[in-house]
Amino acid sequence: MNAFGKIYPLKGGLIRKFSVSATLSANHTCKLLVIGGGSGGCAMAAKFSRRLPKDSVIVLEPSQDHYYQPLWTLVGGGVTTVAASRRPEASVLPAAAKWIKHAAHSIDPVKNTVTTVEGDTISYEYLIIAVGLVNDYSKVPGLTEALADPDSGVSTIYSPDHCEKTWRNISRHRGGRAVFTVPDTPIKCPGAPQKIVYLADAYFNKVGVRNKSELTYNTCLPVIFGVKKYADALMKVVKDRNINVNYRTVLREIRPDRKEAKFVNLDTEKDLTLPYDILHATPPMRTPDFLQNAGDVVNDCGFVTVDKYSLQHTKYPNIYGIGDCTDTPNSKTAAAVSKQSLVVEHNLLSTMSGGQGSRRYDGYGACPLVTSYRTCIMAEFLYDSVPHETLPMNQAKERVISYYMKKDLFPFLYWNFLLKGRYHGPEFVRKIINPFGN
Repeated sequence: MNAFGKIYPLKGGLIRKFSVSATLSANHTCKLLVIGGGSGGCAMAAKFSRRLPKDSVIVLEPSQDHYYQPLWTLVGGGVTTVAASRRPEASVLPAAAKWIKHAAHSIDPVKNTVTTVEGDTISYEYLIIAVGLVNDYSKVPGLTEALADPDSGVSTIYSPDHCEKTWRNISRHRGGRAVFTVPDTPIKCPGAPQKIVYLADAYFNKVGVRNKSELTYNTCLPVIFGVKKYADALMKVVKDRNINVNYRTVLREIRPDRKEAKFVNLDTEKDLTLPYDILHATPPMRTPDFLQNAGDVVNDCGFVTVDKYSLQHTKYPNIYGIGDCTDTPNSKTAAAVSKQSLVVEHNLLSTMSGGQGSRRYDGYGACPLVTSYRTCIMAEFLYDSVPHETLPMNQAKERVISYYMKKDLFPFLYWNFLLKGRYHGPEFVRKIINPFGN
């Protein structure tokens, strides 16, 4: 990506410029600081850049690239490439915002300041924290080394550096044991670890090696999915496809030299060692370092403490959180961010005007559970695992239309609407289809 102040050619011949950030330690002041340039950060920066004067919004984001991460499942299945999920960060941030290409180092919520890793100090009136989650490979001994080894058979779809390796492993598999894991930490898109199982199963069948392969899915959960309606449908999928499922079973160590993985059962505390030919690891995840040490901004696990309905911080009313880094008990998905963005926008505007926001986030999340190269179960739900479907059909059924929504429609909505702060979930569709419903 180009440095600050450079000109960026955009699609259609448009040109975008950004404010220049000082290369030496500096002080900055803004009306609104957004920490994070992912889906939530981009959406909120876009919304408030339209409402506030130029450079009133600062975005603090160190990454040069922006990824549409839900596409990585299909990358792992050989449907598309990492490049298709990537765009320059400059192309998705609003031009009216000031971009400081640093990472956050610390927050002082009493003084209303954030310090960057480069030593800059940013003074804000209002703060939105939207930094997502990071992979914590070090929690599993042997995982980092196995991912770096091209011949280890170990991969993950949860990183742009490794998801194409997942496809290499699947496409080169000629039989043996394929093991898939889910950690005992909050993760992005909790359905993704089993989607790659189903794509592997479908590919093995396509090339005639499924009858020589044993597929095992080890999950930390006591159920295959947290919403019963979709769990029942998925249990039929794993039964029909002869996929072994071990519940409450968590990866603790990888021994790549032996091609062995050590697991522990969370209920019995008994160890289980499984040999593998290929292993897909969903890594443990956590919030970024600066939140791990953010005092009363976060809970004991480093997640930003917000009211689960208003998304306003429970102690500091000028701070809001959005996305995966908050302690809201919802599924961590881009669909959740789309719904949360409208809530944060309205409630923060009320806070700015001295009022009390009335918008409530209902826990909406969606998970398109890809079950083959042409079918998908479209799970939608609210807090307390209540199904909340959009389409006038049973979305727990495997359907071709759901697959193409996942593959083609959702990326279009993401790049063209969500990141620009103009997509708030499918409520408008639901109201058209069922205008008198809930």
